Amino acid sequence: MTKKNWIRAGLPVLATTALIAAAAFAQDAPATGAEATAEAAAVVSTVDKGDVTWMMVSTILVLFMTVPGLALFYGGLVRAKNMLSVLMQVTVIAAVMMLLWVFYGYSLAFSEGNAFIGGFSKAFLAGVTVDSLADTFSEGVKIPEYVFMAFQMTFSAITPALIIGAFAERMKFSAIVLFCILWVTLVYYPICHMVWYSTGYLFELGALDFAGGTVVHINAGIAGLVGCLIIGKRTGYGKELMPPHSLPFAMVGASVLWVGWFGFNAGSNLEANAGTTLALVNTFVATAGAIVGWTLIEWIAKGKPSMLGAISGMVAGLVAITPAAGLAGPIGAIVLGFVASIVCFFFVTTVKNALGYDDSLDVFGVHGVGGIIGAIGTGIVVAPSLGGPGIDGYEMGTQVWIQIQAVATTIVWCGVVSAILFWIVNIIVGLRPSVEKEREGLDIVEHGERAYHS
Repeated sequence: MTKKNWIRAGLPVLATTALIAAAAFAQDAPATGAEATAEAAAVVSTVDKGDVTWMMVSTILVLFMTVPGLALFYGGLVRAKNMLSVLMQVTVIAAVMMLLWVFYGYSLAFSEGNAFIGGFSKAFLAGVTVDSLADTFSEGVKIPEYVFMAFQMTFSAITPALIIGAFAERMKFSAIVLFCILWVTLVYYPICHMVWYSTGYLFELGALDFAGGTVVHINAGIAGLVGCLIIGKRTGYGKELMPPHSLPFAMVGASVLWVGWFGFNAGSNLEANAGTTLALVNTFVATAGAIVGWTLIEWIAKGKPSMLGAISGMVAGLVAITPAAGLAGPIGAIVLGFVASIVCFFFVTTVKNALGYDDSLDVFGVHGVGGIIGAIGTGIVVAPSLGGPGIDGYEMGTQVWIQIQAVATTIVWCGVVSAILFWIVNIIVGLRPSVEKEREGLDIVEHGERAYHS
């Protein structure tokens, strides 16, 4: 997905006035009323109601991914005594991130600044009105800036919420909220600007990220890994059984994620056209390939296929296809999802156990690893010879190297800054509750309520 600089245009009378001024500046002569009216009509005609409708629906679908999708998925995977704490964390994080996006996040991500971060020219949505338009990556097609702002807002809301799964059941609510505020400011907004803004470092490098492989999934996965290493293991980890308390909830949550992901991926085309349908189809088939891949490898390795494995494969496939959703052909998407799920299975079942870190809900194993495979794989599956639409001047080796640089940049930036932020948060409010409180469960300790009453 690519982003261009914004242009300002008005509707009816306001558009006429703005275009008269623009014409006078460009041509050193005032435009006639008839000329200005014609130009205004041409601009207004580019605002396609179908594009606007699709982007509004996509925005709502991404919210649906977060609440209830991610909340139920994570909530079902933790123990019953911590379910409400996870629901609360996802809900409040999403709400706080939306406010920050309006206050200054949108400006830092999508306004002029430097190669690494934007400025404050759009802080508190300055200059963003019902008349302002946002360019899409397709020439001549524009959507209202409000809908683009809101669409990107949902991305900034779900990304930090993904992180909490890595250290679920053992971090204070106050610490989580504070960390997420600092993290989106110093990690998410800069990476978003670098990847998706027209003067961003990775954008100008030529990195491809259609819907958030680096910005969302690698970012969240690396932050989650750093967090679970710094915070430490859950009390009793490796000595006590810690199975998911409700796989049905987790399955429903994962399914909601899949449905919402069509807004995430197909919405990232920023208009309703053939490219959108490609992203839609790939979101279907890559995910299906990943479910089958995880199920088969688990069946072979453990003798029985599990529901937990199937939904883990589902999410792994969704993650892997995200950066390539509109850039791969359907067969390439299937292969990408299939391969990613098998590699993620290996990390979740073998690497994590070998290294002994406690990634509670496998945020790094699925989002981090799946995002890395998807981001690098995008450089391969975009090839026309493999069914991809191709890009101008494409050369596979060169593009894969660019993708690797984008992945490395995200890992280093996110890893270093996240570690510093966890250290700061620990000093300010402390990261963990006491062992006694952790054993009692965060639902009661942090929020004074329980998910279930006998």
